[in-house]
Amino acid sequence: MKFDIDKVITDMSAAVKDSVGKDWNDVKDIANQFLQNNKERLKMIAELRLNGELTQEEFESRLIDNKLVMEAELNAIAVLSKAIAQNAVNAAIDVLIKAVNAAAKTLL
Repeated sequence: MKFDIDKVITDMSAAVKDSVGKDWNDVKDIANQFLQNNKERLKMIAELRLNGELTQEEFESRLIDNKLVMEAELNAIAVLSKAIAQNAVNAAIDVLIKAVNAAAKTLL
């Protein structure tokens, strides 16, 4: 399976949408913008994992760091509570982990 960061970002956006539910219209534009802003960093981490330059543990550690950054970005949106931001980021990162793991199965 080929890793496609654009599809993953789209899927991450859908996960955020599902997570925030009725608040989606209030946060859609900024949430999509923050995902685009993080796209290159997430792509780099995914590629390092897929190239075998990061172990699964190192990959997950870097994602934990990125979760904190992404959560801080979402918390900057006044309409989101901390719990909504945490749930949204967790849902988005779960999508990324699943996509990298699926792609890794064919490469590693």
